[in-house]
Amino acid sequence: MALHLDFSVVLERWPGFLSGAVLTLELTLVAVSLGTVIGTLGAIGRGSRNGVVRRISGIYVEAVRNTPLLVQVFLVYFGLASLGLKFSAVTVAIVALTINVGAYTTEIMRAGFEAVPRGQIEAAAGLALSRAQITWHVVLLPAIEKVWPALTSQFVLLMLATSICSQISAEELTAVANYVQSDTYRAFETYIVVAVLYVALSLVMRALFWGLGLVLFPRRRRLGTPL
Repeated sequence: MALHLDFSVVLERWPGFLSGAVLTLELTLVAVSLGTVIGTLGAIGRGSRNGVVRRISGIYVEAVRNTPLLVQVFLVYFGLASLGLKFSAVTVAIVALTINVGAYTTEIMRAGFEAVPRGQIEAAAGLALSRAQITWHVVLLPAIEKVWPALTSQFVLLMLATSICSQISAEELTAVANYVQSDTYRAFETYIVVAVLYVALSLVMRALFWGLGLVLFPRRRRLGTPL
């Protein structure tokens, strides 16, 4: 039997696909921003001399990394509802995605912190730099620079994982695709279009983070080091 593809009826729904793609990017960028803060604090906690802080950070990382994202989304979604807290699907998705990416970012940032030579920090202190200057210029920025490619890959993976949020009716790209294919009965064509859009979104995100890396790490730009 010959395969007959008809994209016309699917492409007529382009406003819905555009809306879903925009929400996918919004979910990703908000979760990435909040998750980076959590991950940085978590990495500091993992290296803390305080045993309680170190153990709490470790439990958080292991709990998130060893459970599926879908289960985490459901835990947040139904957990908040059971406490009488009613939030939109988008808010719940942001919370779940932030918790997830925060754990992975913790381990990536911890590797970055451990890669900063101790002598470099001592030299900065010997130059009478303030604690804030040492933290930002000698520890944090060099640590992020070393793990920037890993962070970029993790953030792109998070964008792809937002598709799971369609299970709680967050109307991101995959949710829109589900609506379109159920309405048009053109599932194959619909998911081909969605796959192409996800590839495009991945390329856009990589370009954005590449550009951000050029701004944050001028030394690598001058040396021509890949970001």
